[in-house]
Amino acid sequence: MKDKNPNRLTEYGFLAFFLGLKLILSFVLVNSVYELQRDEFLHLDQANHLAAGFTSVPPLTSLFSWLIKALGNGVFMVKLIPALMGAVTLLYCWKIVDFLKGNLLAKCLVAVACIFSILLRLNTLYQPNSFDVLAWTAIFYYLLRYFDQKEPKYLYAFAVFVALGFLNKYNVLFLVIGLLPAIIITPNRKIFADKHLYLSILLALLIISPNVIWQINHHFPVLTHMKLLQATQLVHVNRIDFFIGQFLFFISSIFILLAGIGSLIFYKDFRKYNWIILTYIITLIVFSYFKAKDYYALGLYPVLLAFGAVYFGRILAKKYVLTGLLFVFNIGSFIYLLPLLMPVYSPAQIIAHHKRFERVGALRWEDGKNHDLPQDYADMQGWKELAALVDIAYGKVKDKSTVLVRADNYGQAGAINYYSKYKNINAVSYNADYLYWFKMDKPIKNFIMITESKDEDPLRKREQPYFGKITKIGEIKTPYARERGASVFLLEDAKPEVNNIIKSEIEEEKNDH
Repeated sequence: MKDKNPNRLTEYGFLAFFLGLKLILSFVLVNSVYELQRDEFLHLDQANHLAAGFTSVPPLTSLFSWLIKALGNGVFMVKLIPALMGAVTLLYCWKIVDFLKGNLLAKCLVAVACIFSILLRLNTLYQPNSFDVLAWTAIFYYLLRYFDQKEPKYLYAFAVFVALGFLNKYNVLFLVIGLLPAIIITPNRKIFADKHLYLSILLALLIISPNVIWQINHHFPVLTHMKLLQATQLVHVNRIDFFIGQFLFFISSIFILLAGIGSLIFYKDFRKYNWIILTYIITLIVFSYFKAKDYYALGLYPVLLAFGAVYFGRILAKKYVLTGLLFVFNIGSFIYLLPLLMPVYSPAQIIAHHKRFERVGALRWEDGKNHDLPQDYADMQGWKELAALVDIAYGKVKDKSTVLVRADNYGQAGAINYYSKYKNINAVSYNADYLYWFKMDKPIKNFIMITESKDEDPLRKREQPYFGKITKIGEIKTPYARERGASVFLLEDAKPEVNNIIKSEIEEEKNDH
């Protein structure tokens, strides 16, 4: 049967173009001087320790890591997975516009708004954030479809994405908290009379149950993780900066975003969708109350951009000059801000433009202080150098079964495991999930220790009584690397009590966790 819409093939062509552009830009706008980011190493290592839960993140990321490992574990695959998630997010935005009967202009506007924004940066990092935004966008889409058509299949799809969002990042619970009152105070509360809502909730509970059981059995490490975040990172979050960040994230798409917010409040044709703007407001308030990081709310924006694009698609039809100016502003401002949004500048170039980065707060780290590079960029430096130093130490040990490689933190441990030429090196740390990945079934005779950059015992006086020989192999010298100064030591001929000391330290750390 012929497609009733003769423009459909043209739309598919545009969609394919934008999806392809999204994927390509995710690769070409990253300077090759940067290595993987510290969090990525931890996520990749989880593929070697599949479980129903982890202390750092829920288990879904480990399944993506397993897929990456099965496909060769190369950097290209590591970067492709979040880029694909970003492309699927764009596809859902396109579908939302299509659901709202938006024209081709509206679809192009939402595609440009998604591509030329902070979402492009988000989708260059292999972290749970990319799927988080995808899940939130899908949740909005399926609720829109359900409220319009009352078909149960959309409720089940909604429930599946809530469950997958939960297994990816517990952040999705904030969206649920925002959705509940927004639905209750609007006519959409009729959803609570639909038996399929409760069946879909049961489906969601079934999907997340392995992780919930894991949390219970391990005394809810997520709560410990949240307390640690609150004490070390969220304590530096300023609520005013949180709200400012919401608009700065989409500054190049600001007109489309404001059109989305404004039309959901004032535009008569969108009045039945006011539960979306209520969800947006309530969720932001809840995030602000808990002093969350500003990027936690990124999942709220694709649906707003879709509504803004549809509104502009209607009022700018055949107004070619205004339409052209809107596209020029979106793309042009993104290009102007490109060095601030994407890692296209090398560290030397960032230092040369230091004032520009400092003015927009790009050099402020989680410790609340300004540094030479943005934190993410400093976290993408020096890892190969570290792995090479550890390989030198590892190569000096004849019996590899007797050596323990212990890093100071999860970034170091993961980078060593990823970049080392010895694929079974199994570097561990007392930090994050690595605390549970020690292999202590054989006596340790040799010990490779990686210290922090500001080590208080550079001569290893603490370890001298327990080892026959201690050699400093070297330290990270990569300029501006966050781990610059971290040192690698080879400690040989361990005394028998070393095993018990390490085991007791592991148990002590676990008890603290």
